[in-house]
Amino acid sequence: MGCVTAQVLPGWTHVYSGKVRELYVPEGSDTADAAELLVVASDRVSAFDHVLEPGIPRKGELLTTLSNWWFSQLDVPNHLVPGGADRIPAEVAGRSMLVKPLDMFPIECVVRGYLTGSGWAEYQESQSVTGIPLPAGLRNGDRLPEPIFTPAWKAPQGEHDENISFERMVEIVGEDAATALRDLSLEVYSTAAQTAEAKGLIIADTKFEFGTDADGVITLGDEVLTSDSSRYWDLAAWNAGGTPEERMASFDKQIVRDWLAANWDKQGTPPELPAVIVAQTAERYAELIERLTA
Repeated sequence: MGCVTAQVLPGWTHVYSGKVRELYVPEGSDTADAAELLVVASDRVSAFDHVLEPGIPRKGELLTTLSNWWFSQLDVPNHLVPGGADRIPAEVAGRSMLVKPLDMFPIECVVRGYLTGSGWAEYQESQSVTGIPLPAGLRNGDRLPEPIFTPAWKAPQGEHDENISFERMVEIVGEDAATALRDLSLEVYSTAAQTAEAKGLIIADTKFEFGTDADGVITLGDEVLTSDSSRYWDLAAWNAGGTPEERMASFDKQIVRDWLAANWDKQGTPPELPAVIVAQTAERYAELIERLTA
């Protein structure tokens, strides 16, 4: 990732820049002892482990709105500070969350309700995904008999995350934590998928990130069910479509991934995104929120 100049916010100290987010702590604190963290979502967009140019207009605001909406819908502990929205600096209002620090598990808790992406690639080779056997004859975009939990190990920054088996997850975080994370992930996905389907939308897959709070309670953190962390499809198009492209009409950054895959060999610096791809992505992000929250 290129150099990112973080915005100066009175009363807050910038401590970290991720691919798409900035992290701040209250002035006079550091990340080890801060009681609260300010997470600011930028308009940057990433794909294939690269930050792309240009960003997507209003992306940070749209994804923060979506996360906050889902947090309010889900009956599970989350990292938002109660009343924190009223204390967010005006300069970053609308695209920021005030959250409590968590001891994060080094696991991306991926749930797949449909077969696509890296799961589809793996299925074609082994008829399984992360060691979970699946029925023969499935096509790209098919609904799975039931949602499956396919964790990934969160690699250090700059390295690729690695899909792992549940058994390997147990080795990393312990059996009790692994079981709790799996069960909670499947429960949250099931609730969210039903909510989305009632609005004519499919959540094909998603990833959750969890940590433990100061009391040891497993807590949902980071973003949740956004267009960056999930694949959203149009239910009517999926039912009527004859090709994978028609069935998987996307509301997420798959538009960006598809264009990049067709126009870049993943060597060197990625090309600049065309204005039409930027506009289409922004429109789909906004349409998703409108449909979900109507």
